Amino acid sequence: MGENSRLVYWVKRLSEIALIGWLVLLLLVDVLLAASSGDVVGWLSPVCGVVGIVAVLRRRRHRVGDLRVLLAVSVLSTLVIGATGADGRPGTAEIGALLILTVGGLRAIEPVRRAALSSLAVMIVLEVSCARINEANAAVASGFLLFVGWSFAAGTGAYLRFQLERRREAVDSVRRAERLELARELHDLVAHHITGIVVQAQAAKVVAEQKPEAVVPSLEAIAGAGADALTSMRRLVSVLRAQDEAARSPGSTLMDMRTMVERFSTAGPQVAFDIGQGITDETVPPEVMTTLHRVLQESLTNVRRHAPGTDWIEADLKLVDGAGLDPWSGTVPWSGITVRLRVRNYGSVTDTRISRLGGGFGLVGMAERVEALGGRLLAGPTPSGAWEVLVEFPL
Repeated sequence: MGENSRLVYWVKRLSEIALIGWLVLLLLVDVLLAASSGDVVGWLSPVCGVVGIVAVLRRRRHRVGDLRVLLAVSVLSTLVIGATGADGRPGTAEIGALLILTVGGLRAIEPVRRAALSSLAVMIVLEVSCARINEANAAVASGFLLFVGWSFAAGTGAYLRFQLERRREAVDSVRRAERLELARELHDLVAHHITGIVVQAQAAKVVAEQKPEAVVPSLEAIAGAGADALTSMRRLVSVLRAQDEAARSPGSTLMDMRTMVERFSTAGPQVAFDIGQGITDETVPPEVMTTLHRVLQESLTNVRRHAPGTDWIEADLKLVDGAGLDPWSGTVPWSGITVRLRVRNYGSVTDTRISRLGGGFGLVGMAERVEALGGRLLAGPTPSGAWEVLVEFPL
């Protein structure tokens, strides 16, 4: 989405090309050595290298299956060379492919036990391949060097796996915290509706004997409050709640959002906040209004934290007919009236240190909160150079 996404795409593409190019150069070395040996059996090492390159190319879709094929071909080549008594050696492209697959396997294969067993199998096959060398001293030296190379590859893969698991745990923790906070807020909203129902029912009971005509409006108000409470309860069903320690408050309002924006603007940068026609505290469900308030707050906080050079911020809350186009799927997720919050900051330069870290967990938490209520959140750079956070809820 935007220039940054294209840059990341091409960096990954060029890295993949460089990796395959390195393996092809190693394969050429194997071919030259096999041609100079004059032994037909010596061509088994280049064959293993070709299989290894194919396995590396297909590693994201067939990681385990292709690794097994490469291991089987490598062991079979070692057995054939040993049975014929020829003087061979492990192929350099074969070794490079096995080490690359070791790093990727330890990082991505699930579960962890399966990844560890695959890595151990690679180590065994590498050591067994040293049996292709007839000279004992050279075989022992090669086995030691291959073990050292495998150790570095396994260590790298294990470190990447550790970082990946830490990232997953942090994301899960943020999502659980957001679900708990959302459940508390929805609980408060439902409690607010139920309290109103009880008060109006008691009032209707009091006036029923003296003014029967006043009971009908009270019943209508009770029915409306009950419908609102049921709507909030339906949204609450899918949200995991750990405990109940929430304060009793009816939720956020448009005035709360305006007040927050004014307080933010006093310390800079300036925020232009526009509320479109038809937006009131009654037209937007209270749980959605509370979530919009939280997203606006988090977006402004992120600007101050990660884009201190921002000149000004543009925010608008509007009712639109249908959702915008999804830039990833190219489809419109739903039709009908949609409430949309858009926050853009201009004149800021991306901090490369933050970009290298891959971003924080604020967007993860906001997306979890929005999706739990049936909405969607999109965030990223725009063609004009601004950073945009877009939230939409169907009404």
